[in-house]
Amino acid sequence: MTTATPELLTVPEVMERLNVGRTKVYDLIRTHRLVSIKVDGCRRIPTGAVRDFITGQIGEAA
Repeated sequence: MTTATPELLTVPEVMERLNVGRTKVYDLIRTHRLVSIKVDGCRRIPTGAVRDFITGQIGEAA
């Protein structure tokens, strides 16, 4: 059985990947630094959005 990376992540999954708290994830979403969508009222973050955020942070730090 293969374990593919899901296309859409939950807030707790993003918290774990970025090693930040729930409030910080929602702050990133609110300030449009992290793209998200709502699926039946549940907030979901595309894996590409997390990757783009990390790449952007690395670029700013350089």
